Amino acid sequence: MAQIPAGSNRPGELTRQQTGAAFETRARAWLERKGLRFVAANVHERGGEIDLIMMHRQVTVFIEVRYRRSARYGGAAASVTRSKQQKLLRAARVWLARHSGSFDTVDCRFDVLAFTGDDVEWITNAFTLPS
Repeated sequence: MAQIPAGSNRPGELTRQQTGAAFETRARAWLERKGLRFVAANVHERGGEIDLIMMHRQVTVFIEVRYRRSARYGGAAASVTRSKQQKLLRAARVWLARHSGSFDTVDCRFDVLAFTGDDVEWITNAFTLPS
């Protein structure tokens, strides 16, 4: 018996993965127009995934890209929970170590680029390292 592909059961509608990839591509182009320089995308490290890594002048920027069709249950930015922040911090720490750096030696920040419907919200320094 043939298997039904996972994802949307509505013809012409993108799967969650396809939607995520499309918005990450859109986010990269949007941020490049704002002057950031692309470093890496979809970085999988122990503990989490980093959607985009970019440079803003001399600052390494770890970017979480979020999309929600509407703000009905809170906007896209609201979906970056404390747990998600911790995963991003762990993944960034490992990525920096692989590139001969650390939070002590590399100037970095964590941004969120949130797409809610047609609205785009760029939150710089969305969260910081715990003290």
